[in-house]
Formats: sequence, structure tokens, C-alpha cells
Amino acid sequence: MTLLAGLRERARQLKTEVLALFLAARHPRTPWYAKLFLVAIVAYALSPIDLIPDFIPVLGLVDEIILLPFAIALAVKMVPAEVMAECRSRASQGRPDGSRAGRIGAAIVVLIWLALIVLAAVWAHDTFAGEHGVTRDQPFFFSLSLSSLNVPIALASSAP
Repeated sequence: MTLLAGLRERARQLKTEVLALFLAARHPRTPWYAKLFLVAIVAYALSPIDLIPDFIPVLGLVDEIILLPFAIALAVKMVPAEVMAECRSRASQGRPDGSRAGRIGAAIVVLIWLALIVLAAVWAHDTFAGEHGVTRDQPFFFSLSLSSLNVPIALASSAP
């Protein structure tokens, strides 16, 4: 088995395990403390705030490489074995790659990002264009000139 094939297999197993944990979090026989811990893990994994900031060389990825897998392993131990086995079997039967639900989810995420970009552009236009007397009817970048920016211009003359 090549290195690439091994990594693909491990990624497939991890995807199945995460799906199994998601199913376990929704299972009625999962204890409340395990559900709470699973929600905390997901919130931390998706949060832009890290325990160790990612821009710190080497140490920045420690939480993703060591802490999250450790937390996932601990969460698996919190869930009863029969519940975890049932959820793993359901996860392995799960939806095939490229399923319709996956595409719909990806489309929703893309639409949310596009809406946020449009809102940010409108906010920036309203905030910064108003300072230069530009209305929403005329584009901001066409109405700028040196005189509207109040930039003093000194012309060089040949006289001493």
C-alpha cells in the first residue's frame, strides 16, 4: 500500500468515525455529558479562536494534531459501546461520496459566503463613500478625484 493510499484510507476512516460521533450525539441512549462534550469538541473545532493560535510556528497546529484527536478518542470512550457500534454501522452505510445532500450543503455554504461578501461591500461603500459625497447612485471608484480627497497639491516652480 502506498503512502497516498494509506492516507486516503485513514481519511475515509476518520470521516466515518466523525459521522458516527455525530450520530451518537443524537442517539437517545447517549449520556447527556457525552453529548455536551461532543458539542464542545465540534464548537472548538469550528471556532476561529484556538487555544494555541495557528500563526505560531509548529505549536500553532498542536491543538489540531494532538488535542482534537485526543478529545475525539475521549468522546468515543464516553459513549456506550453498543451505541457506538450501532452508530459506526450506520455511518459506514452512510451516503456515498458526492451525494445530493452534500452538494446542497456546499451550495448553501457558498451562498452564505456570497451574501456576507455582498453585505460587507455594501457596508464599505456606505461607510467610506459617504465621506466623499458619493451617493449610492454613482459608483464610488468613478467619483474620486484629488480635489474630493482634499489633498493639497504643490506645484513646483522654477523661481527660487
